[in-house]
Amino acid sequence: MDKLSELEKEVLACTRCNLSETRKNVVFGNGNPGAGIFVIGEAPGFDEDRVGKVFVGKSGQLLDKIFEACNFSRDTHLYISNILKCRPPENRNPGVDEQKACIPYLLKQIDIIDSKIIILLGSVPLKVFFGPDSKITRDRGIWKNYFNRWVMPTYHPSALLRNPNLKIDSWKDFKNIIHKYRELIDPEHYCKYL
Repeated sequence: MDKLSELEKEVLACTRCNLSETRKNVVFGNGNPGAGIFVIGEAPGFDEDRVGKVFVGKSGQLLDKIFEACNFSRDTHLYISNILKCRPPENRNPGVDEQKACIPYLLKQIDIIDSKIIILLGSVPLKVFFGPDSKITRDRGIWKNYFNRWVMPTYHPSALLRNPNLKIDSWKDFKNIIHKYRELIDPEHYCKYL
């Protein structure tokens, strides 16, 4: 069994926090375990909890459209996970204790997959990685460094659904991600919008 499968087995049996009592499914993450881009969201929502896969609801459908426009696919270019592996009731923000319980799993995923680029979707992942004073409205679109990995914070797709005006800035961020992907991973990566 490889390291990622071993970790998934451990996470599926996790009872480190109270979310283990209310979840339907653990949502470990999915995509290419050798992906050049690691995408990190906040926590599973209703649809993700129901089916056990990341970003399958309305936010996930929008995210897939963005990835399609970038010519990125979940099977080839991306690995996607969340700060939490279990859904907080009523989709509330992850609690500090829940984050502390789950983050070691995410850090192991990042280490195993070893992507050169990390995308942080929304304020929760941004604050987890870069501190409580981080602000997505201020810090989005600015490349950051995390243990020699290039990190791009951008809006969560749920924010784009609530406020479509944010799509312009988000698309700028994703165009920067495409350029960085070409620079670091595949100079021939094709995107018809660039």
